[in-house]
Amino acid sequence: MKFMTSTVFSPRLRNLALVAGMALLPLASGSAQEQKPALDMASQAEIQQFCTSIADPARDQRYLLQKQELEKLQADVDQRIAVLEQRRAEYEDWLTQRNAFMKQAEGNLVEIYKKMKADAAAPQLQEVNPLLAAAIIMKLPARQSSLILSEMEAEKAAMVAAIMSSAADPNTSKDPS
Repeated sequence: MKFMTSTVFSPRLRNLALVAGMALLPLASGSAQEQKPALDMASQAEIQQFCTSIADPARDQRYLLQKQELEKLQADVDQRIAVLEQRRAEYEDWLTQRNAFMKQAEGNLVEIYKKMKADAAAPQLQEVNPLLAAAIIMKLPARQSSLILSEMEAEKAAMVAAIMSSAADPNTSKDPS
């Protein structure tokens, strides 16, 4: 032990060893576990304080992002509604023009068939849509209508007559098909 005397170790080195020993002493004695919960409590308090301090700004930022997304979606919906309204207006215009044309064409078409002989009108009317044929025949005088129906093939004449009778029946819907 004479080797470890003050002559071998300098005072500075001795103080360093003493400090290191004192630092290791609490670890060996179990007091580190007592310090760790204290450190954890301080750390948890800091974490809690940090989370609490950023909770409101984070929530505000989330709300702002959601609001921006909703405004973007609302603008998209408004744009689509505008396009649909434009298309609806175009369709209504087209439908008005079509109905006007159909009235005029129907009137002219009825006049054409009114001037035709039954044996010439029957083959033409049996080749068109049965609904159209029924509509035309209904607008013709009864005598001419019966002559045209008698000149048509029996199956086609029966179909046209059925459509005409269902159109006259008040208990059926407006769509005779």
